[in-house]
Amino acid sequence: MDCLHIVFKLLPNWKREAEVKKLGYKVHGDPFSTNTRRVLAVLHEKGLSYEPITVKLQTGEHKSEHFLALNSRAITQYIAYVHSPRGTQLLNLQSHETMAILTMCMEIEAHQFDPPASKLTWEQVIKPLYGLETDHTVVKENEANLEKVLNVYEKRLQESRFLACNSFTLVDLHHLPNIQYLLGTPTKRLFENRPKVHKWVDEITSREAWKMACDQEKSWFNKQRRN
Repeated sequence: MDCLHIVFKLLPNWKREAEVKKLGYKVHGDPFSTNTRRVLAVLHEKGLSYEPITVKLQTGEHKSEHFLALNSRAITQYIAYVHSPRGTQLLNLQSHETMAILTMCMEIEAHQFDPPASKLTWEQVIKPLYGLETDHTVVKENEANLEKVLNVYEKRLQESRFLACNSFTLVDLHHLPNIQYLLGTPTKRLFENRPKVHKWVDEITSREAWKMACDQEKSWFNKQRRN
């Protein structure tokens, strides 16, 4: 199971967007963590300020009860809802039908896409960084599981530009961290072999907010130096 690497804190007067805008957010995490990048992407899409605070993953700080009690997807939904009037409209609050589809698609991402994608990221990206050997049996099993999900996505993307509707939403954003890492592995072919999925991946990974979230110097370390 992927351990949660983020603590997200609202400063005082969190119910008032004007105060939140002035005071900003504190994001405790690691700039290379998929969970941290998921939150950073939403903050950049909304044009919100934040203070990055690095959590030392090597010491196991992220495994404490305080960190494990939080969830990056819940955080992104909170930000998107509280700041719905500004930046990219990541939730379609006007359409009950679209919101229902969006909710369903977020569940699919969390429970069907993320498990194999996270395991593939762990085996092919994270383990080599620590000098550990990739288990190719695990890779093969999880690629098969991921293909099943991507086949569903290929059909869905014949009906709309993005997964939930014709505009970019949290559904698409939640996929970005693992996809970005997997594009640097042999698993990349699973996305490229499906025309609609390939086009979708190209579009969502090209977003400026996502590029900022992945630029650890600009989105993380430079901010820490200024603070």
